[in-house]
This record gives sequence, C-alpha cells and structure tokens, in this order.
Amino acid sequence: MSRVVVVGAGVGGLAAAVRLQARGHRVTVVEQADEVGGKLGTLVRDGFVFDTGPSLLTLPHLLEDVFADTGAPLADVLPLERLDVACRYTFPDRTVLDLPGRLQEVPAALDAALGAGAGEQWAAFLDRARRIWDVTHRPFLESPVTLRDLLRLSRRVDHVGVVAPWRDLRSLGARYLRDPRLRMLLDRYATYSGSDPRRAPAALATVPYAEQAWGSWYVPGGLGRIAAALVDRLLLLGGEVRTGALVDEITTGSGRADGVRLADGRRLPADLVVANADAHQVYGHLLDPAAPRTRRVRTALRRTVPSASGHVQLLALADPPVDQPHHHVLFAEDYDSEFDAVFGHRGPPRPAERPTVYVSAPHDPAVVPHPSAGAWFVLVTAPRHDPHRGTDWDAPALSSYGDRVLDLMAERGLDVRDRVRRRTTLTPADLARRTLTPGGSIYGTSSNGARAAFLRPGNASPVPGLYLVGGSAHPGGGLPLVLLSARIVADLVGTA
Repeated sequence: MSRVVVVGAGVGGLAAAVRLQARGHRVTVVEQADEVGGKLGTLVRDGFVFDTGPSLLTLPHLLEDVFADTGAPLADVLPLERLDVACRYTFPDRTVLDLPGRLQEVPAALDAALGAGAGEQWAAFLDRARRIWDVTHRPFLESPVTLRDLLRLSRRVDHVGVVAPWRDLRSLGARYLRDPRLRMLLDRYATYSGSDPRRAPAALATVPYAEQAWGSWYVPGGLGRIAAALVDRLLLLGGEVRTGALVDEITTGSGRADGVRLADGRRLPADLVVANADAHQVYGHLLDPAAPRTRRVRTALRRTVPSASGHVQLLALADPPVDQPHHHVLFAEDYDSEFDAVFGHRGPPRPAERPTVYVSAPHDPAVVPHPSAGAWFVLVTAPRHDPHRGTDWDAPALSSYGDRVLDLMAERGLDVRDRVRRRTTLTPADLARRTLTPGGSIYGTSSNGARAAFLRPGNASPVPGLYLVGGSAHPGGGLPLVLLSARIVADLVGTA
C-alpha cells in the first residue's frame, strides 16, 4: 500500500485522491485554506449561499465516472439539474437570444432570435467542431500528451486538416459564421479558458460543441457541493483531509518525491506526491527552482501566457427580476477592445472600460434565506493581479470598478442597483491570496497560441514520484478538464 500525499483540495486533487484511495493507496490531502474546493469556492453570508468559482457543469458524465468508479453512483449522493435555457445572450444591438440547453433545439432558437439562416450557420460550425472533438478528445484530452502523440497526428493528413492547428478560433468561426452576433457568441467560449479568441487555437471549437451536445447542468445548493461530495467519498474510503496545512516544500531527498514539509515544520513522508497546485508554484517554489531535472519545464512555463482572471461581485438581492434565466451574458459593444485591455495589447494589461458581463442567477431556494431573495454571481473577465507589469487590484483607484460594472448592466437592460442589500467583491488579488495562484489566473495558463497545450506541464513530472493534477497541468482548466487530469494521474500511478 503506497502512501500518497495530495497537495491541494481543489476538484482535481480531490478527484485524484478518491480514485487513488479506491485503488488501494493510502491518501492524505493537505490544503492550505480552512475549507476545501480551491477555485470551486463557496461563501455563505446571512443565509445567502454563493458559488465563488464555477457556476456551470458541463460533460457531467466525467463527474459521474468518478463516483461510479469508486463506489455508489453520483445520483445517490448529489443531484444534478439540466437547464432548459443554457444561457441568455444580450447583444450590443439589444437582440436577446435564449440558447436552449438541448442541441437539437438550438438552430430554431437562433433563427427566431437572429434571423433565418443563423441556425444553419451555427449547425455547420458545430459539425466541424464535432469532427475536431472526434479527432482530439481521446489522444489529447483523455491521455497524457507527448511529442510522439503530436507526430502520430501529423501523419494523418485528414486529421490535421480537421483540427487546423495553424488557425485561431476567430478565423475558423469566420469561415462558417456570417452573422457578427454568432461570431461574438463563439468568441465568448474562448474566455472559458481565460484566452483571447484571436490567438486561441481552432481546437477550442470543441468547447461550445461539448456544452451543447451534453448540456448545461447545475447542482442544487450550489456547485460547491461537488467538493463536499468528493471529500465525503474520500473519507468513506478511508482517506484523510487536513485543512489549514500550508505546504512549503515537496521533499526530494532520495532523488524522487518522498513527502512534503509543512509551514509549521512538520514533514509528511510519502511514496508518491500529487500536486494540485499551480504549476508555477510547484516548479518555482515547492521544488528546488535550481534543480536541473526540472529546467525544461520551467523554461516552457516562462513561455506560456497566463490566463485571464475575473472580477467578481456576489449580490444579495431583494425581489430580483423574475424573468432572469440562470445564466446571462451581456456583451460588450467592442469585444476586441475588451480583449486588448485584458491581455495587454496596445498597453499593459488593464481592466476593460466596458466589459462583457456574466450573471449567474440560480432559481434555487437552497441558496437564499427566503423566496423573495436572490443570490447573484456577477463576473467580468479581468487581467491578473500584477502590480509591477500590469494591474494592481489592491489600488484604491479600482475600488469603484464594481460600481461601473453594475452601471453597465443597467445600461444594457438589467438594472438591479436598487435591489442590492449586500455586496461582496472578489478581485484577482483576492483570488491569488485565497488559492495561491500567481496573479489569480483562473485557468493557470491560457490557450493563446498554437503550441500552448504542449507548453502546459504534463501530469507525470520529471521528478520521479511526483504528479501534477488540476487546471495548470494537462489537459487544462475548467471542471471537465481537471476531472480528466485526475483520471490520467490515477491511471499513471496505477493500483497499489
């Protein structure tokens, strides 16, 4: 029976821990915060329950697999609710699209909202996206990626033509989508990985395909319940979770990862270590930064573009609008200007003056203290916290940025300013401090650039006995991908 220490109790770390414990390993999870979940956070105030991270679950079968593979099925411990309306989109011309949560209903809804032919354009694009998915999801998303995999793909001319690695997402969309509102809709999906659609690879077309093919899902009571359910499963299997335990070092005294040293000086010995921490933190702080064995990974990390972060407001509302769907996106008038600001084109990274606004407004009695209240999550894509070369989110001048966002919402037809009874603001600086993620980058590294996926650290590190899981490692950020990374790590480690 191998002793495994998992550093970090985010979803990736917890899912890996559950899988490894079920395979006969003895697993201890150590988490620096006082609560589990990592970026899948929860805040409870005055009876209001807010998800502070992801507010949407896609590819739900990946979560179901974790539970089915380790004991009782997910349905026995955690209900999932499929949304009839995946999201409402309000475009700059005030056109409103309620995008259905079922793929077969999407073309008719697009025709009704945007005009005849819009559904056909989107269907043609999604057909291309489906073919990209068919080529890439097994060898690249569900398996460790090596140079050999890349060479194998390059030998299949038909596969290369489908994936079009030389194209960015924006240009691929332009081939199929004549309506500028459809192109704006596609651009939105690049932000799901903290990326710029003008630089993100065409392969990200799989993101809208996966969302619409498998649906948009919610967890009654909030998505934070996913982390709690994973902890319950781990404890039931005999694993251990220690919160408030900051790791200062992954020890390698024997030439391989052999444990961790905590900030209080205690050492936890291990046969294997799984790091569910940001890769920059792992290779730049937790391991000896001068170790020659990790030099190649550190070099690759320096060439990556950090993902965007987010500016969040948690609004406790009285009498919220009754016609508000669960998810709502109010688009910027000039999307390119927003991307220029966030990613530092024509100047340093900076908050966008008029950003796109995302609202999560669950109709869930479990997250509010009384039926006439609302617990809303309001997010705008934001540059990471970087006081030296970009944006200092602790600067007093940015303390009113949330007010500007609420004013923008009102301009775009969703005015709740007089209904706010309590507001909590979480900036990229707050996220950086809470999760020890450099700059508060939500997804670790962005997908900007054709080689971005191959610069992201692999799940098996160059240090024997050390594995990486989570959004900054392969295959990337977001709930579905970190669940896949957990499965990859468990398969690499094997059975005790």
